Amino acid sequence: MSVGSEKPKVKLLNDPKFRSYSFQAVLVVFLAWLVWGMVSNAAVNLKNQGIASGFDFLSKPAGFGLNFSPFLEYSETSTLLTLFFVGLQNTLVLAVVGIFFATILGFLVGVARLSDNWVINRMAYCYVEVMRNIPLLLQIFIWYKGVGAFLPAKRTPADLGFLGQLNAAGLYAPKPVLAEGAGMIGWALLAALVITWFINRWAKKRQMMTGERFPVFWTGLGLIIGLPVIMYFIMGQPISAEYPTTGNFGPRGGMQIIPEFIALLIALSTYTAAFIAEIVRAGILAVNRGQTEASYALGLRPGQTLRLNIIPQAMRVIIPPLTSQYLNLTKNSSLAVAIAYPDLTASFAGTALNVIGQAVEMLGMTMLTYLFISLVTSLFMNWYNAKMSLVER
Repeated sequence: MSVGSEKPKVKLLNDPKFRSYSFQAVLVVFLAWLVWGMVSNAAVNLKNQGIASGFDFLSKPAGFGLNFSPFLEYSETSTLLTLFFVGLQNTLVLAVVGIFFATILGFLVGVARLSDNWVINRMAYCYVEVMRNIPLLLQIFIWYKGVGAFLPAKRTPADLGFLGQLNAAGLYAPKPVLAEGAGMIGWALLAALVITWFINRWAKKRQMMTGERFPVFWTGLGLIIGLPVIMYFIMGQPISAEYPTTGNFGPRGGMQIIPEFIALLIALSTYTAAFIAEIVRAGILAVNRGQTEASYALGLRPGQTLRLNIIPQAMRVIIPPLTSQYLNLTKNSSLAVAIAYPDLTASFAGTALNVIGQAVEMLGMTMLTYLFISLVTSLFMNWYNAKMSLVER
């Protein structure tokens, strides 16, 4: 090998790779030392104050009751681990239902913001500007204390017909009563969903080959409703409803939905919907105007153009910021502590923490739980975003 072809020797300190790895190693060591110092300092302080550490407290009885647990059984003698899952259940129920209503309302308002009808356009504009510029905590108080003050007294509930009865103690809705064979209806619903999924895949391939569209929506809707209904009658109507009845001290029976849940659901849904509306509006405006004109040239009506052409293309712009709003709604549900709704923060990281006193473990569990929920939500939305992205053929 000639002398001219030899690579010049570089001093180790001048090597970019060596310096990069060195700086990263120093940073990792520093962070490990910082975390170790914080943990050891907390352990010493807890020991000096006589506060126990570890997770043995989860087997202790909670010692207090909760006024809302729709699915899990809970009482004062339940363990703190059960309390944790009940609080998590209440958080997830509020978040999932809130995301559902916020998405529907947000899409409707976002489309209305682009309406040619001046009245609808201005109403949607006023809704967005008012809702997103009033603090969420204040909106929760308005719905809970302001609107809630006008609800009927406990002894004189308002009859809402098949929806149940409403008074200051909440909504007493019909409670489903399951008999033997009710599980078959669930299996029928699952089968309908699977069949609808296969039909959707087949319809897409058929459309790619022939250009003809198959009514997947109406077919799927018929299956999802029809199969469970057929199974319901085949199994001898195993599901009935327990309707609330008026008593001397308020409604009896049924399923009580406490006013705290209702106030939080309305506040979180309407507040988040205002931001979703602007995301939807921006996504629609991001689609080239020529797509609309091309759809009109093919004879599509405005509703069909929006549903079949514009919205599917706008989704790739809508989904990433929409994910952030879903995460915000889930985390904002922790404001439930302000009106004593027993979510994870209020029940486990609030009341139970005041009773037990093991702040490090209980707050750590709460933070990791919210982190896990956020990561799962992001993972699902990223998968959905990849499914909706444009694919070149």
